[in-house]
Amino acid sequence: QVQLVESGGGLVQPGGSLRLSCAASGSIFRLDVMGWYRQAPGKERELVASVTRGGSTNYAESVKGRFTISRDNAKNTVSLQMNSLKSEDTAVYYCYAQDVRYFPPEDYWGKGTLVTVSS
Repeated sequence: QVQLVESGGGLVQPGGSLRLSCAASGSIFRLDVMGWYRQAPGKERELVASVTRGGSTNYAESVKGRFTISRDNAKNTVSLQMNSLKSEDTAVYYCYAQDVRYFPPEDYWGKGTLVTVSS
């Protein structure tokens, strides 16, 4: 099993910045895709950003140019730098990782961290 623990959520004013971090631990073989999803009240969970082990990134259109995802393969961590935050970014943010020990790969999720953008 792989455990994912997020940190860095909180309350921030519109236009502000936050940095989310996620650390993976446990019985890790090799983590391929890592990323962040979010779920706002009354909405479905959606992809925010993802990064492959090789460094290829993918962003939701709504966060392009404002959010930056990064990872440290040696430490099994992934971070999300969020700038120019908007009220619509308010959501619970979930860390995601895919371990390729088996086929198909196993998906793991963190418990989530709340980000509230409000004045």
